[in-house]
Amino acid sequence: MREIAFIKQNKEKWLNIEQQLTVKNKISADDWSQMYVQLTNDLSFSQTYFPKSDLTVYLNNLASTVHQKVYTNYKYEKNVLSTFFFYDVPLIAYKYRKVLYFSLILFLVFVAIGVVSAAYDERFVRLILGDAYVNKTLENIANGDAMAVYKGSSNWGSAFGITLNNLYVGMRCYIYGFFLGFGTLYIMFQNAVMLGSFQYFFYEKGVFNESIRGIWLHGSMEIMAIVIEVCAGFMLGASILFPGTYTRMQSLKIGFKNSFKLFISTMPFTIFAGMIEGYITRYAKEMPNVLNYLIIFSTLGLITFYYFIYPYLVHRKTLKNS
Repeated sequence: MREIAFIKQNKEKWLNIEQQLTVKNKISADDWSQMYVQLTNDLSFSQTYFPKSDLTVYLNNLASTVHQKVYTNYKYEKNVLSTFFFYDVPLIAYKYRKVLYFSLILFLVFVAIGVVSAAYDERFVRLILGDAYVNKTLENIANGDAMAVYKGSSNWGSAFGITLNNLYVGMRCYIYGFFLGFGTLYIMFQNAVMLGSFQYFFYEKGVFNESIRGIWLHGSMEIMAIVIEVCAGFMLGASILFPGTYTRMQSLKIGFKNSFKLFISTMPFTIFAGMIEGYITRYAKEMPNVLNYLIIFSTLGLITFYYFIYPYLVHRKTLKNS
């Protein structure tokens, strides 16, 4: 069968399934399962006879979306909260894994730009961090405690203020995705360059190890959460820029729904990072090195596993259950 004939034969069915994805009518898990089986059959045919066609890409994306509906509808009968964190979000992370990888790589590139800029222009750190912060930190380093800035207020006050600020940064990373993703790109650039110049500043002053032991107690989880929030913003922008076979409004609805779930999922990590910064980071100098690095690698490992590894495990499990 020629590709054109195959499309003509099944086009109405595919468009109907697309329509079902955008309406609010209650559709049973069994009905979604039937649609998924039909799509996988069509996808298998297309992969065999038209492997390099855009049609194969289209069917793969459509089948992936319907597959998520199948699994979600079965699981929602149990516990909404656990379903959200242990099934919905991982499946979204898997579906948009390329955007996730792109966000992480681009963030690291911008961090490197911050490092190089600070290394070749001694005024750059003051431009990015401000004279007041730099002067205060230099004073702290001279006094033998580079991380003294984290001891300036009460535990509770620091944790509360820091958490609110981090949630605000994350919200901007996401909301600015409505500006076709360019707003998100700008916020990411700001934060990544600041991080790079910030770390180089401590390296240049000979307190790099002390900064790692202190800043990354909370920073490992906080920074990774920002990367995920950036990914959510890019997903939102991409849904407007690249609607594919959907209308732009339909694409935006799907993109907003998925990206918002991913964004919301970062909040527990952001709040936890704020608690660490408020209650633990101030004691970084007094803590044993083993404990410092245990917290750093544990928090980094947790959030990395959840967004980069666990989605593959959930996806594999859903394939077995379908």
